[in-house]
Amino acid sequence: MDIEKLSELLQGVGNGNIAVGDALERLRTLPIDSVGDFAQLDTHRALRNGIPEVVFSPGKSNDQMSAIVSRLAENSGRVMATRATMDQFESVRKRVPHARYHELSRLITVGDEMQPIDPDKSVAVLTAGTADTSVGEEAALTLEWHGIRAERLYDVGVAGLHRLLSRLDLLQKADVIIVCAGMEGALASVVGGLVSCPVVAVPTSIGYGASFEGLAALLSMLNACAGGIAVVNIDNGFGAAIYAQRILSIGNKVLA
Repeated sequence: MDIEKLSELLQGVGNGNIAVGDALERLRTLPIDSVGDFAQLDTHRALRNGIPEVVFSPGKSNDQMSAIVSRLAENSGRVMATRATMDQFESVRKRVPHARYHELSRLITVGDEMQPIDPDKSVAVLTAGTADTSVGEEAALTLEWHGIRAERLYDVGVAGLHRLLSRLDLLQKADVIIVCAGMEGALASVVGGLVSCPVVAVPTSIGYGASFEGLAALLSMLNACAGGIAVVNIDNGFGAAIYAQRILSIGNKVLA
């Protein structure tokens, strides 16, 4: 349940269109809704911080995934699950036929994307290489799912710096920039030196052996010489998007 649905419920009780007993029944599971003996859904999360619970798919069986997603869909009508496999999606779709699978980003979504809450605000999502696109798309789709306009700028790594500099106008118009880069992860520091907005760096697990599956990029981003850069975990496009949402919500609570 989110703020809008709770407001509608309370207004319905206030004007007599919804009986008190019916309202109590709808609120019965707040803030926890148990699914079998394996999940305790946090149905109150959107009321606390504006972002409903999102399902992290790895480690969950197909049956667990389908049960969790279908229950969340019943509660709110909109669900997102990250890092899902096609097998998990096929299981979910049997119980939630209108669920969608975004193969590149490995996201499962139920319900429509939100229209931009504030069309004047945007987050630029950059990737150093084409191989980083799956992480970039996880970030971009998560932003759009939560009503934030995402501007994509992919394959603009430092090996061909002119590609980035030719789009400097887009970077300087963005309110927040998410940079996804593997290898040595240098793109985040370069971007941080070109713009005044916050930069969220996402190290990716792309690279040869000495990149240590993203650890080299992570350490490079943590040691960036440009100021104003925050770093999330390896391949965590979702976390970067949510952090960007929190930044945009400051001073503009309609986004929260």
